Amino acid sequence: MAAATARVGVATADLYPRFALGATLGRRSAGVTDLATGPSLFWAIGPTVRWPVFSGGRVRANIQVHEARLEQSRHRLESLTLTAIEEVENALVARDLDQQRARSLATAVAAAREALALATTRYTSGLESFLSVLDAERALYTFEAELTDSEAATLLDVIAVYKALGGG
Repeated sequence: MAAATARVGVATADLYPRFALGATLGRRSAGVTDLATGPSLFWAIGPTVRWPVFSGGRVRANIQVHEARLEQSRHRLESLTLTAIEEVENALVARDLDQQRARSLATAVAAAREALALATTRYTSGLESFLSVLDAERALYTFEAELTDSEAATLLDVIAVYKALGGG
């Protein structure tokens, strides 16, 4: 965008005259034999002015082209900024949801461990069959696997947040 702004300034500068100081040194003669003599030596020094007076329409059109490109650059920058903000927000929301899920699963794992202990106690007391212990173990292992997956997803979400913020 800075480069596009600079191009607008350069195009606008063409509206104004340009001044230069020039000098010329040389030899001139009507014949080849007189070139070596002193009178054939000449020099000139003076200012030059260049101002495209009759091409003002072209210059103004060029300025409009560069201003349009500047506007495109501005819109592109805004679009990239909004996309970056969206990526950060999406990554943060995903991280928060996975953290909430992990907390819920941690509670479920604790409850499943308690249920397994209770089922084991009831089995050893002879009040239930071993099938209830197996069901409690299966539920515990299922919740532990889901908790591990959720914690991994949370870590991946944290990486996504760092990446969206421009981290390496």
